[in-house]
Amino acid sequence: MPYKKYARKYWIGFAVAIFFLMFETAADLMMPTILANIIDKGIAYNDLDYVLQMGVFMLLITASGAVSSLIRNVISSRVSYKFGAELRSDLFAKIGSMSFENIDKFERASLITRMTNDVMIVQNFFHGLMRIFVKAPMLGIGALIMAVRLNPDLAVVLIVVVPIVAILVTFNMKIGFARYMKVQQSLDRINLIVREYLSGVRVVKAFNRYDYEVDKFNLANEEQRSSSVHAMRAMVVFNPAIMLTVNLGIVVIIWLGGLWVDTRQMPVGHIVAFINYMTQVLFSLMAISMVFNMFVRARASTARIGEVFSQINTMTWKVDEPVHLNIQGKIDFEKVSFSYTGAAYSSVLKNVSLTFTPGKTVGIIGSTGSGKSSLAGLIPRFYDAVSGSVKIDNKDVKDLNPARLREEIAIVPQKSVLFTGTIMENIRWGNEQASFEEIQQAAVTAEAHDFISALPEGYESRLGQKGVNLSGGQKQRISIARALVRKPKILILDDCTSAVDTAAESKIKQALKNYTHGLTCIIIAQRITSVIDADTIVVMDLGEVVGVGSHKSLMKECRIYQEIFESQVGKEMIDHG
Repeated sequence: MPYKKYARKYWIGFAVAIFFLMFETAADLMMPTILANIIDKGIAYNDLDYVLQMGVFMLLITASGAVSSLIRNVISSRVSYKFGAELRSDLFAKIGSMSFENIDKFERASLITRMTNDVMIVQNFFHGLMRIFVKAPMLGIGALIMAVRLNPDLAVVLIVVVPIVAILVTFNMKIGFARYMKVQQSLDRINLIVREYLSGVRVVKAFNRYDYEVDKFNLANEEQRSSSVHAMRAMVVFNPAIMLTVNLGIVVIIWLGGLWVDTRQMPVGHIVAFINYMTQVLFSLMAISMVFNMFVRARASTARIGEVFSQINTMTWKVDEPVHLNIQGKIDFEKVSFSYTGAAYSSVLKNVSLTFTPGKTVGIIGSTGSGKSSLAGLIPRFYDAVSGSVKIDNKDVKDLNPARLREEIAIVPQKSVLFTGTIMENIRWGNEQASFEEIQQAAVTAEAHDFISALPEGYESRLGQKGVNLSGGQKQRISIARALVRKPKILILDDCTSAVDTAAESKIKQALKNYTHGLTCIIIAQRITSVIDADTIVVMDLGEVVGVGSHKSLMKECRIYQEIFESQVGKEMIDHG
Protein backbone atom coordinates (compact mmCIF):
# COMPACT_ATOMS: atom_id res chain seq x y z
CA MET A 1 0.00 0.00 0.00
CA PRO A 2 1.21 3.57 -0.68
CA TYR A 3 1.34 4.42 3.05
CA LYS A 4 3.40 7.61 2.64
CA LYS A 5 0.84 9.16 0.30
CA TYR A 6 -2.03 8.71 2.77
CA ALA A 7 0.13 9.70 5.75
CA ARG A 8 1.09 12.99 4.07
CA LYS A 9 -2.49 13.74 3.12
CA TYR A 10 -4.34 12.84 6.32
CA TRP A 11 -1.87 13.37 9.14
CA ILE A 12 -3.18 16.87 9.97
CA GLY A 13 -6.79 15.69 10.33
CA PHE A 14 -5.56 12.69 12.30
CA ALA A 15 -3.47 14.91 14.60
CA VAL A 16 -6.38 17.33 15.22
CA ALA A 17 -8.66 14.40 16.10
CA ILE A 18 -6.04 13.06 18.53
CA PHE A 19 -5.65 16.56 20.03
CA PHE A 20 -9.36 16.68 20.96
CA LEU A 21 -9.16 13.05 22.04
CA MET A 22 -6.49 14.06 24.57
CA PHE A 23 -8.88 16.66 26.09
CA GLU A 24 -11.61 14.02 26.25
CA THR A 25 -9.26 11.56 27.97
CA ALA A 26 -7.96 14.21 30.40
CA ALA A 27 -11.55 14.97 31.43
CA ASP A 28 -12.16 11.27 32.15
CA LEU A 29 -8.95 11.00 34.18
CA MET A 30 -9.77 14.01 36.37
CA MET A 31 -13.12 12.63 37.53
CA PRO A 32 -11.96 10.02 40.11
CA THR A 33 -9.55 12.46 41.77
CA ILE A 34 -12.25 15.15 42.00
CA LEU A 35 -14.65 12.56 43.42
CA ALA A 36 -12.04 11.51 46.01
CA ASN A 37 -11.61 15.14 47.08
CA ILE A 38 -15.39 15.59 47.40
CA ILE A 39 -15.56 12.54 49.69
CA ASP A 40 -12.43 13.22 51.76
CA LYS A 41 -12.59 17.03 51.98
CA GLY A 42 -16.26 17.82 51.53
CA ILE A 43 -18.48 14.99 52.77
CA ALA A 44 -16.08 13.87 55.53
CA TYR A 45 -16.13 17.41 57.06
CA ASN A 46 -19.73 18.31 56.10
CA ASP A 47 -18.41 21.14 53.92
CA LEU A 48 -21.36 21.52 51.52
CA ASP A 49 -19.86 24.63 49.87
CA TYR A 50 -16.82 22.61 48.87
CA VAL A 51 -19.07 19.76 47.61
CA LEU A 52 -21.13 22.23 45.53
CA GLN A 53 -18.03 23.98 44.20
CA MET A 54 -16.37 20.72 43.15
CA GLY A 55 -19.71 19.42 41.76
CA VAL A 56 -19.94 22.44 39.42
CA PHE A 57 -16.30 21.90 38.46
CA MET A 58 -17.08 18.25 37.62
CA LEU A 59 -19.98 19.39 35.40
CA LEU A 60 -17.71 21.83 33.54
CA ILE A 61 -15.08 19.15 33.03
CA THR A 62 -17.76 16.72 31.81
CA ALA A 63 -19.16 19.33 29.39
CA SER A 64 -15.70 20.14 27.98
CA GLY A 65 -15.05 16.40 27.54
CA ALA A 66 -18.37 15.99 25.71
CA VAL A 67 -17.64 18.93 23.36
CA SER A 68 -14.16 17.54 22.66
CA SER A 69 -15.71 14.13 21.96
CA LEU A 70 -18.22 15.64 19.53
CA ILE A 71 -15.59 17.61 17.59
CA ARG A 72 -13.25 14.60 17.51
CA ASN A 73 -16.01 12.35 16.24
CA VAL A 74 -16.89 14.73 13.40
CA ILE A 75 -13.25 15.06 12.34
CA SER A 76 -12.45 11.35 12.63
CA SER A 77 -15.52 10.39 10.60
CA ARG A 78 -14.70 12.82 7.79
CA VAL A 79 -11.03 11.86 7.66
CA SER A 80 -11.61 8.09 7.78
CA TYR A 81 -14.35 8.06 5.13
CA LYS A 82 -12.31 10.27 2.81
CA PHE A 83 -9.37 7.93 3.33
CA GLY A 84 -11.54 4.88 2.59
CA ALA A 85 -12.97 6.44 -0.57
CA GLU A 86 -9.51 7.41 -1.83
CA LEU A 87 -8.04 3.99 -1.01
CA ARG A 88 -10.89 2.29 -2.88
CA SER A 89 -10.45 4.68 -5.82
CA ASP A 90 -6.68 4.11 -5.92
CA LEU A 91 -7.17 0.36 -5.77
CA PHE A 92 -9.66 0.52 -8.64
CA ALA A 93 -7.23 2.64 -10.66
CA LYS A 94 -4.38 0.23 -9.89
CA ILE A 95 -6.41 -2.75 -11.10
CA GLY A 96 -7.39 -0.79 -14.21
CA SER A 97 -3.76 0.01 -14.99
CA MET A 98 -2.49 -3.55 -14.58
CA SER A 99 -1.77 -5.76 -17.55
CA PHE A 100 -3.83 -8.88 -18.14
CA GLU A 101 -0.84 -10.89 -16.93
CA ASN A 102 -0.97 -9.08 -13.58
CA ILE A 103 -4.75 -9.36 -13.29
CA ASP A 104 -4.65 -13.08 -14.07
CA LYS A 105 -2.76 -13.62 -10.81
CA PHE A 106 -5.95 -12.89 -8.87
CA GLU A 107 -9.42 -14.37 -8.90
CA ARG A 108 -11.90 -11.72 -10.06
CA ALA A 109 -14.04 -12.38 -6.97
CA SER A 110 -10.96 -11.86 -4.78
CA LEU A 111 -10.36 -8.44 -6.33
CA ILE A 112 -13.98 -7.51 -5.59
CA THR A 113 -13.57 -8.60 -1.95
CA ARG A 114 -10.37 -6.60 -1.61
CA MET A 115 -12.03 -3.47 -3.01
CA THR A 116 -15.08 -3.75 -0.75
CA ASN A 117 -14.73 -5.81 2.41
CA ASP A 118 -10.97 -5.41 2.92
CA VAL A 119 -11.02 -1.65 2.28
CA MET A 120 -13.94 -1.31 4.71
CA ILE A 121 -12.03 -3.18 7.44
CA VAL A 122 -8.95 -0.96 6.98
CA GLN A 123 -11.14 2.17 6.93
CA ASN A 124 -12.91 1.16 10.14
CA PHE A 125 -9.59 0.49 11.84
CA PHE A 126 -8.32 3.92 10.77
CA HIS A 127 -11.55 5.45 12.12
CA GLY A 128 -11.10 3.50 15.35
CA LEU A 129 -7.56 4.83 15.76
CA MET A 130 -9.01 8.33 16.11
CA ARG A 131 -11.59 7.12 18.61
CA ILE A 132 -11.24 4.30 21.10
CA PHE A 133 -8.02 2.76 19.75
CA VAL A 134 -5.82 5.69 20.73
CA LYS A 135 -7.93 6.70 23.70
CA ALA A 136 -7.58 3.26 25.31
CA PRO A 137 -3.79 3.32 25.86
CA MET A 138 -3.87 7.02 26.75
CA LEU A 139 -6.58 6.38 29.33
CA GLY A 140 -4.81 3.27 30.63
CA ILE A 141 -1.43 4.97 31.02
CA GLY A 142 -3.06 8.09 32.47
CA ALA A 143 -5.04 6.02 34.98
CA LEU A 144 -1.86 4.18 36.01
CA ILE A 145 -0.03 7.46 36.56
CA MET A 146 -2.90 8.97 38.52
CA ALA A 147 -3.27 5.79 40.60
CA VAL A 148 0.46 5.68 41.45
CA ARG A 149 0.37 9.39 42.28
CA LEU A 150 -2.67 8.81 44.51
CA ASN A 151 -1.29 5.80 46.41
CA PRO A 152 2.04 4.18 45.43
CA ASP A 153 1.48 1.21 47.75
CA LEU A 154 -1.78 0.10 46.12
CA ALA A 155 -0.22 0.65 42.69
CA VAL A 156 1.82 -2.54 43.23
CA VAL A 157 -1.34 -4.46 42.27
CA LEU A 158 -1.28 -2.75 38.86
CA ILE A 159 2.39 -3.67 38.36
CA VAL A 160 1.34 -7.33 38.61
CA VAL A 161 -1.90 -7.08 36.59
CA VAL A 162 -0.68 -5.09 33.54
CA PRO A 163 2.15 -7.50 32.43
CA ILE A 164 -0.26 -10.46 32.64
CA VAL A 165 -2.74 -8.62 30.42
CA ALA A 166 0.07 -7.64 28.01
CA ILE A 167 0.99 -11.32 27.60
CA LEU A 168 -2.65 -12.22 26.91
CA VAL A 169 -2.94 -9.47 24.26
CA THR A 170 0.27 -10.66 22.55
CA PHE A 171 -1.03 -14.20 22.30
CA ASN A 172 -4.33 -12.82 21.04
CA MET A 173 -2.63 -11.04 18.14
CA LYS A 174 -0.33 -13.93 17.28
CA ILE A 175 -3.12 -16.50 17.09
CA GLY A 176 -5.62 -14.24 15.34
CA PHE A 177 -3.72 -13.16 12.20
CA ALA A 178 -3.62 -16.52 10.42
CA ARG A 179 -7.24 -17.24 11.32
CA TYR A 180 -8.56 -13.92 10.00
CA MET A 181 -6.58 -14.37 6.79
CA LYS A 182 -8.49 -17.62 6.26
CA VAL A 183 -11.77 -15.81 6.95
CA GLN A 184 -11.06 -13.33 4.14
CA GLN A 185 -10.01 -16.12 1.77
CA SER A 186 -13.23 -18.02 2.46
CA LEU A 187 -15.13 -14.81 1.72
CA ASP A 188 -13.33 -14.71 -1.64
CA ARG A 189 -14.68 -18.17 -2.44
CA ILE A 190 -18.25 -17.17 -1.57
CA ASN A 191 -18.01 -14.13 -3.84
CA LEU A 192 -16.61 -16.31 -6.63
CA ILE A 193 -19.47 -18.82 -6.39
CA VAL A 194 -22.15 -16.10 -6.22
CA ARG A 195 -20.57 -14.26 -9.17
CA GLU A 196 -20.44 -17.43 -11.28
CA TYR A 197 -24.00 -18.36 -10.38
CA LEU A 198 -25.44 -14.93 -11.21
CA SER A 199 -23.55 -14.69 -14.51
CA GLY A 200 -24.63 -18.19 -15.53
CA VAL A 201 -28.10 -18.29 -13.98
CA ARG A 202 -29.76 -19.08 -17.32
CA VAL A 203 -27.53 -22.09 -17.89
CA VAL A 204 -28.16 -23.27 -14.32
CA LYS A 205 -31.91 -23.12 -14.83
CA ALA A 206 -31.71 -24.63 -18.34
CA PHE A 207 -29.88 -27.68 -17.02
CA ASN A 208 -31.89 -27.77 -13.79
CA ARG A 209 -28.70 -27.62 -11.72
CA TYR A 210 -30.01 -25.27 -9.05
CA ASP A 211 -29.66 -27.90 -6.31
CA TYR A 212 -26.03 -28.48 -7.30
CA GLU A 213 -25.31 -24.74 -7.10
CA VAL A 214 -27.06 -24.55 -3.73
CA ASP A 215 -24.91 -27.39 -2.42
CA LYS A 216 -21.77 -25.71 -3.76
CA PHE A 217 -22.73 -22.40 -2.13
CA ASN A 218 -23.66 -24.07 1.14
CA LEU A 219 -20.29 -25.81 1.21
CA ALA A 220 -18.46 -22.50 0.77
CA ASN A 221 -20.82 -20.78 3.20
CA GLU A 222 -20.19 -23.49 5.80
CA GLU A 223 -16.45 -23.09 5.26
CA GLN A 224 -16.79 -19.35 5.82
CA ARG A 225 -18.88 -19.94 8.96
CA SER A 226 -16.40 -22.50 10.23
CA SER A 227 -13.36 -20.28 9.65
CA SER A 228 -15.16 -17.28 11.25
CA VAL A 229 -16.18 -19.34 14.30
CA HIS A 230 -12.67 -20.78 14.52
CA ALA A 231 -11.21 -17.26 14.51
CA MET A 232 -13.74 -15.85 16.97
CA ARG A 233 -13.43 -18.86 19.27
CA ALA A 234 -9.73 -18.21 19.61
CA MET A 235 -10.35 -14.50 20.18
CA VAL A 236 -13.20 -14.69 22.72
CA VAL A 237 -11.07 -16.61 25.21
CA PHE A 238 -8.89 -13.58 25.80
CA ASN A 239 -11.48 -10.95 26.74
CA PRO A 240 -12.86 -12.94 29.72
CA ALA A 241 -9.28 -13.77 30.75
CA ILE A 242 -8.36 -10.07 30.70
CA MET A 243 -11.53 -9.14 32.59
CA LEU A 244 -10.91 -11.84 35.19
CA THR A 245 -7.33 -10.66 35.73
CA VAL A 246 -8.36 -7.02 36.19
CA ASN A 247 -11.34 -7.85 38.42
CA LEU A 248 -9.09 -9.97 40.64
CA GLY A 249 -6.87 -6.89 40.89
CA ILE A 250 -9.91 -4.79 41.95
CA VAL A 251 -10.80 -7.40 44.63
CA VAL A 252 -7.23 -7.20 46.00
CA ILE A 253 -7.44 -3.38 46.00
CA ILE A 254 -10.74 -3.40 47.92
CA TRP A 255 -9.37 -5.93 50.42
CA LEU A 256 -6.10 -4.07 51.02
CA GLY A 257 -7.86 -0.69 50.99
CA GLY A 258 -10.37 -1.90 53.57
CA LEU A 259 -7.54 -2.99 55.87
CA TRP A 260 -5.76 0.34 55.47
CA VAL A 261 -8.94 2.38 56.03
CA ASP A 262 -9.47 0.47 59.30
CA THR A 263 -5.96 1.38 60.43
CA ARG A 264 -6.44 4.96 59.13
CA GLN A 265 -3.55 4.56 56.68
CA MET A 266 -5.79 5.61 53.75
CA PRO A 267 -8.89 7.81 53.42
CA VAL A 268 -12.09 6.32 51.94
CA GLY A 269 -12.02 8.68 48.96
CA HIS A 270 -8.70 7.25 47.82
CA ILE A 271 -10.17 3.74 47.64
CA VAL A 272 -13.14 5.01 45.60
CA ALA A 273 -10.79 6.91 43.27
CA PHE A 274 -8.43 3.95 43.02
CA ILE A 275 -11.28 1.57 42.13
CA ASN A 276 -12.42 4.07 39.47
CA TYR A 277 -8.91 4.21 38.06
CA MET A 278 -8.73 0.43 38.13
CA THR A 279 -12.05 0.33 36.25
CA GLN A 280 -10.59 2.73 33.70
CA VAL A 281 -7.57 0.47 33.38
CA LEU A 282 -9.96 -2.47 32.89
CA PHE A 283 -11.83 -0.53 30.19
CA SER A 284 -8.54 0.44 28.61
CA LEU A 285 -7.18 -3.10 28.56
CA MET A 286 -10.44 -4.51 27.21
CA ALA A 287 -10.43 -1.86 24.52
CA ILE A 288 -6.79 -2.60 23.71
CA SER A 289 -7.71 -6.26 23.36
CA MET A 290 -10.47 -5.23 20.95
CA VAL A 291 -7.99 -2.97 19.17
CA PHE A 292 -5.67 -5.90 18.61
CA ASN A 293 -8.57 -8.00 17.34
CA MET A 294 -9.36 -5.23 14.86
CA PHE A 295 -5.68 -4.77 14.13
CA VAL A 296 -5.30 -8.45 13.27
CA ARG A 297 -8.20 -8.22 10.81
CA ALA A 298 -6.94 -4.90 9.43
CA ARG A 299 -3.44 -6.33 9.08
CA ALA A 300 -4.78 -9.28 7.10
CA SER A 301 -6.84 -6.96 4.88
CA THR A 302 -3.92 -4.53 4.48
CA ALA A 303 -1.71 -7.41 3.36
CA ARG A 304 -4.30 -8.45 0.77
CA ILE A 305 -4.69 -4.87 -0.52
CA GLY A 306 -0.91 -4.52 -0.52
CA GLU A 307 -0.62 -7.57 -2.78
CA VAL A 308 -2.51 -5.65 -5.46
CA PHE A 309 -0.57 -2.40 -4.98
CA SER A 310 2.73 -4.31 -5.06
CA GLN A 311 2.05 -5.60 -8.57
CA ILE A 312 4.55 -4.15 -11.01
CA ASN A 313 3.08 -3.71 -14.47
CA THR A 314 4.71 -6.28 -16.72
CA MET A 315 4.31 -3.98 -19.72
CA THR A 316 6.88 -1.27 -20.33
CA TRP A 317 7.36 1.15 -23.21
CA LYS A 318 9.49 4.01 -24.41
CA VAL A 319 8.76 7.30 -22.67
CA ASP A 320 9.66 9.52 -25.63
CA GLU A 321 6.98 8.18 -27.96
CA PRO A 322 4.64 10.61 -29.79
CA VAL A 323 1.24 11.43 -28.29
CA HIS A 324 -0.54 10.15 -31.41
CA LEU A 325 0.91 7.17 -33.22
CA ASN A 326 -0.85 7.76 -36.56
CA ILE A 327 -0.27 4.18 -37.62
CA GLN A 328 -0.93 2.92 -41.14
CA GLY A 329 -1.87 -0.62 -40.19
CA LYS A 330 0.98 -2.88 -41.27
CA ILE A 331 1.37 -5.79 -38.85
CA ASP A 332 4.32 -8.19 -38.64
CA PHE A 333 4.66 -11.30 -36.48
CA GLU A 334 8.30 -12.37 -36.40
CA LYS A 335 8.90 -15.85 -34.95
CA VAL A 336 6.37 -15.20 -32.21
CA SER A 337 5.83 -17.70 -29.40
CA PHE A 338 3.43 -17.08 -26.55
CA SER A 339 2.25 -18.75 -23.37
CA TYR A 340 -0.20 -17.45 -20.76
CA THR A 341 1.98 -18.92 -18.01
CA GLY A 342 5.27 -17.89 -19.59
CA ALA A 343 6.38 -21.54 -19.75
CA ALA A 344 7.55 -22.98 -23.07
CA TYR A 345 5.80 -26.32 -22.49
CA SER A 346 2.39 -24.61 -22.41
CA SER A 347 2.82 -22.42 -25.50
CA VAL A 348 -0.39 -21.51 -27.30
CA LEU A 349 1.55 -19.91 -30.18
CA LYS A 350 4.69 -21.44 -31.63
CA ASN A 351 7.13 -19.65 -33.92
CA VAL A 352 4.48 -17.68 -35.82
CA SER A 353 5.68 -15.46 -38.68
CA LEU A 354 3.11 -13.42 -40.63
CA THR A 355 2.71 -10.07 -42.35
CA PHE A 356 -0.61 -8.24 -42.69
CA THR A 357 -0.65 -5.55 -45.36
CA PRO A 358 -2.27 -2.17 -44.57
CA GLY A 359 -5.76 -1.72 -45.93
CA LYS A 360 -6.32 -5.44 -46.50
CA THR A 361 -8.74 -7.90 -44.90
CA VAL A 362 -7.18 -10.93 -43.24
CA GLY A 363 -9.19 -13.94 -42.18
CA ILE A 364 -7.91 -16.26 -39.43
CA ILE A 365 -9.55 -19.67 -39.16
CA GLY A 366 -8.86 -22.81 -37.21
CA SER A 367 -10.35 -25.18 -34.70
CA THR A 368 -11.09 -24.21 -31.10
CA GLY A 369 -7.85 -23.76 -29.16
CA SER A 370 -5.72 -23.26 -32.26
CA GLY A 371 -4.49 -19.86 -31.00
CA LYS A 372 -6.53 -17.49 -33.18
CA SER A 373 -7.69 -15.15 -30.40
CA SER A 374 -4.32 -15.35 -28.64
CA LEU A 375 -2.62 -14.19 -31.84
CA ALA A 376 -4.98 -11.23 -32.20
CA GLY A 377 -4.59 -10.36 -28.50
CA LEU A 378 -0.88 -9.64 -29.01
CA ILE A 379 -1.63 -6.79 -31.45
CA PRO A 380 -3.19 -4.36 -28.88
CA ARG A 381 -0.77 -5.66 -26.21
CA PHE A 382 -3.26 -7.49 -24.05
CA TYR A 383 -0.27 -9.75 -23.55
CA ASP A 384 3.34 -9.61 -24.76
CA ALA A 385 5.02 -12.36 -26.76
CA VAL A 386 7.32 -14.65 -24.79
CA SER A 387 9.77 -14.69 -27.70
CA GLY A 388 9.90 -13.07 -31.11
CA SER A 389 8.31 -9.70 -31.83
CA VAL A 390 5.04 -8.17 -32.95
CA LYS A 391 5.50 -5.01 -35.01
CA ILE A 392 3.10 -2.34 -36.22
CA ASP A 393 4.43 -0.11 -38.97
CA ASN A 394 7.86 -1.68 -38.29
CA LYS A 395 7.74 -0.59 -34.61
CA ASP A 396 7.88 -3.25 -31.93
CA VAL A 397 4.67 -3.00 -29.90
CA LYS A 398 6.74 -3.48 -26.73
CA ASP A 399 8.09 0.03 -27.35
CA LEU A 400 4.58 1.51 -27.61
CA ASN A 401 2.33 2.72 -24.80
CA PRO A 402 -0.64 0.28 -24.78
CA ALA A 403 -3.08 3.15 -24.18
CA ARG A 404 -1.83 5.03 -27.26
CA LEU A 405 -1.74 1.87 -29.33
CA ARG A 406 -5.31 0.89 -28.42
CA GLU A 407 -6.57 4.31 -29.53
CA GLU A 408 -5.80 3.16 -33.08
CA ILE A 409 -7.37 -0.30 -32.69
CA ALA A 410 -10.96 -1.46 -32.28
CA ILE A 411 -11.90 -4.95 -31.17
CA VAL A 412 -15.17 -6.84 -31.21
CA PRO A 413 -14.60 -9.74 -28.78
CA GLN A 414 -16.05 -13.25 -28.95
CA LYS A 415 -18.30 -12.56 -25.98
CA SER A 416 -20.27 -9.36 -26.43
CA VAL A 417 -19.91 -7.13 -23.38
CA LEU A 418 -22.49 -4.38 -23.00
CA PHE A 419 -22.95 -2.02 -20.07
CA THR A 420 -25.97 -0.80 -18.16
CA GLY A 421 -27.21 2.34 -19.91
CA THR A 422 -28.74 3.33 -23.23
CA ILE A 423 -27.90 1.81 -26.60
CA MET A 424 -26.45 5.16 -27.66
CA GLU A 425 -24.18 5.25 -24.60
CA ASN A 426 -22.97 1.72 -25.37
CA ILE A 427 -22.13 2.57 -28.99
CA ARG A 428 -20.52 5.85 -27.93
CA TRP A 429 -18.17 3.81 -25.73
CA GLY A 430 -16.09 3.40 -28.88
CA ASN A 431 -15.75 7.15 -29.33
CA GLU A 432 -17.11 9.51 -26.69
CA GLN A 433 -16.93 12.42 -29.15
CA ALA A 434 -19.07 10.67 -31.78
CA SER A 435 -22.10 12.57 -33.08
CA PHE A 436 -25.54 10.98 -33.40
CA GLU A 437 -25.06 10.78 -37.18
CA GLU A 438 -21.80 8.86 -36.75
CA ILE A 439 -23.44 6.51 -34.23
CA GLN A 440 -26.33 5.93 -36.60
CA GLN A 441 -24.00 5.27 -39.54
CA ALA A 442 -22.02 2.73 -37.49
CA ALA A 443 -25.28 1.01 -36.51
CA VAL A 444 -26.40 0.89 -40.16
CA THR A 445 -23.07 -0.72 -41.15
CA ALA A 446 -23.42 -3.26 -38.32
CA GLU A 447 -27.01 -4.08 -39.42
CA ALA A 448 -28.23 -2.85 -36.02
CA HIS A 449 -30.11 0.30 -37.04
CA ASP A 450 -33.36 -1.44 -38.02
CA PHE A 451 -33.90 -3.32 -34.76
CA ILE A 452 -32.78 -0.32 -32.69
CA SER A 453 -35.24 1.96 -34.50
CA ALA A 454 -38.02 -0.57 -33.90
CA LEU A 455 -37.57 -0.28 -30.13
CA PRO A 456 -40.01 2.11 -28.37
CA GLU A 457 -37.25 4.51 -27.35
CA GLY A 458 -34.88 3.81 -30.24
CA TYR A 459 -31.26 4.67 -29.45
CA GLU A 460 -32.30 5.89 -25.99
CA SER A 461 -33.58 2.42 -25.03
CA ARG A 462 -31.99 1.30 -21.78
CA LEU A 463 -30.12 -1.99 -21.55
CA GLY A 464 -30.12 -4.23 -18.51
CA GLN A 465 -26.91 -5.62 -17.03
CA LYS A 466 -24.75 -7.05 -19.85
CA GLY A 467 -27.56 -6.28 -22.32
CA VAL A 468 -29.79 -9.00 -20.87
CA ASN A 469 -32.86 -7.64 -22.70
CA LEU A 470 -31.29 -8.19 -26.15
CA SER A 471 -30.68 -11.36 -28.13
CA GLY A 472 -27.16 -12.66 -28.71
CA GLY A 473 -27.14 -11.47 -32.32
CA GLN A 474 -28.39 -8.00 -31.37
CA LYS A 475 -25.67 -7.66 -28.73
CA GLN A 476 -23.03 -8.66 -31.29
CA ARG A 477 -24.26 -6.08 -33.78
CA ILE A 478 -24.17 -3.30 -31.15
CA SER A 479 -20.62 -4.42 -30.28
CA ILE A 480 -19.66 -4.14 -33.95
CA ALA A 481 -21.21 -0.65 -34.15
CA ARG A 482 -19.25 0.35 -31.02
CA ALA A 483 -16.01 -0.71 -32.73
CA LEU A 484 -16.85 0.97 -36.03
CA VAL A 485 -17.70 4.34 -34.49
CA ARG A 486 -14.11 4.44 -33.22
CA LYS A 487 -12.88 4.77 -36.83
CA PRO A 488 -9.79 2.67 -36.11
CA LYS A 489 -6.75 1.97 -38.27
CA ILE A 490 -6.88 -1.71 -37.26
CA LEU A 491 -10.19 -3.54 -36.76
CA ILE A 492 -10.23 -6.97 -35.10
CA LEU A 493 -13.45 -8.99 -35.34
CA ASP A 494 -13.06 -12.01 -33.07
CA ASP A 495 -15.78 -14.46 -34.09
CA CYS A 496 -18.24 -11.62 -33.54
CA THR A 497 -21.00 -12.86 -35.88
CA SER A 498 -21.39 -16.34 -34.40
CA ALA A 499 -24.87 -15.47 -33.06
CA VAL A 500 -25.97 -13.73 -36.26
CA ASP A 501 -27.85 -15.62 -38.96
CA THR A 502 -26.17 -16.23 -42.32
CA ALA A 503 -28.24 -13.63 -44.19
CA ALA A 504 -27.46 -10.89 -41.65
CA GLU A 505 -23.79 -11.90 -41.62
CA SER A 506 -23.67 -11.57 -45.40
CA LYS A 507 -25.10 -8.03 -45.18
CA ILE A 508 -22.66 -7.08 -42.42
CA LYS A 509 -19.72 -8.38 -44.46
CA GLN A 510 -20.81 -6.38 -47.51
CA ALA A 511 -21.24 -3.21 -45.44
CA LEU A 512 -17.86 -3.78 -43.79
CA LYS A 513 -16.17 -4.05 -47.19
CA ASN A 514 -17.14 -0.48 -47.93
CA TYR A 515 -16.46 0.72 -44.37
CA THR A 516 -13.10 -0.96 -43.93
CA HIS A 517 -11.60 0.48 -47.10
CA GLY A 518 -8.14 1.75 -46.16
CA LEU A 519 -7.89 0.03 -42.76
CA THR A 520 -6.46 -3.33 -41.76
CA CYS A 521 -9.31 -5.69 -40.88
CA ILE A 522 -8.67 -8.99 -39.11
CA ILE A 523 -11.58 -11.43 -39.03
CA ILE A 524 -11.30 -14.40 -36.67
CA ALA A 525 -13.94 -17.01 -37.30
CA GLN A 526 -15.07 -20.58 -36.85
CA ARG A 527 -17.30 -20.44 -39.94
CA ILE A 528 -15.41 -20.64 -43.20
CA THR A 529 -18.05 -18.49 -44.91
CA SER A 530 -16.97 -15.58 -42.66
CA VAL A 531 -13.44 -15.46 -44.11
CA ILE A 532 -13.84 -16.96 -47.58
CA ASP A 533 -13.79 -13.52 -49.27
CA ALA A 534 -10.81 -12.17 -47.29
CA ASP A 535 -7.75 -10.93 -49.19
CA THR A 536 -5.60 -13.34 -47.18
CA ILE A 537 -6.64 -16.32 -45.08
CA VAL A 538 -4.45 -17.65 -42.26
CA VAL A 539 -5.09 -21.25 -41.19
CA MET A 540 -4.01 -22.17 -37.66
CA ASP A 541 -3.73 -25.49 -35.88
CA LEU A 542 -2.40 -26.14 -32.37
CA GLY A 543 -0.72 -22.74 -32.19
CA GLU A 544 1.03 -22.96 -35.55
CA VAL A 545 0.35 -21.40 -38.93
CA VAL A 546 -0.33 -24.27 -41.34
CA GLY A 547 -1.52 -22.28 -44.32
CA VAL A 548 -1.58 -18.74 -45.73
CA GLY A 549 -3.18 -17.62 -48.95
CA SER A 550 -6.44 -17.03 -50.78
CA HIS A 551 -9.39 -19.40 -50.59
CA LYS A 552 -8.54 -20.87 -53.99
CA SER A 553 -4.87 -21.50 -53.19
CA LEU A 554 -5.64 -22.99 -49.77
CA MET A 555 -8.19 -25.36 -51.30
CA LYS A 556 -5.36 -26.73 -53.42
CA GLU A 557 -2.50 -26.73 -50.91
CA CYS A 558 -3.79 -26.86 -47.29
CA ARG A 559 -5.24 -30.14 -46.07
CA ILE A 560 -6.60 -28.68 -42.81
CA TYR A 561 -8.40 -25.90 -44.70
CA GLN A 562 -9.89 -28.52 -47.02
CA GLU A 563 -11.12 -30.50 -44.00
CA ILE A 564 -12.73 -27.40 -42.48
CA PHE A 565 -14.41 -26.57 -45.78
CA GLU A 566 -15.60 -30.14 -46.24
CA SER A 567 -17.04 -30.36 -42.73
CA GLN A 568 -18.89 -27.05 -43.04
CA VAL A 569 -19.84 -26.78 -46.70
CA GLY A 570 -19.69 -30.31 -48.08
CA LYS A 571 -17.50 -32.65 -50.11
CA GLU A 572 -19.58 -32.07 -53.22
CA MET A 573 -18.44 -28.46 -53.39
CA ILE A 574 -14.79 -29.59 -53.32
CA ASP A 575 -15.32 -32.06 -56.10
CA HIS A 576 -16.98 -29.40 -58.23
CA GLY A 577 -14.77 -26.64 -56.92
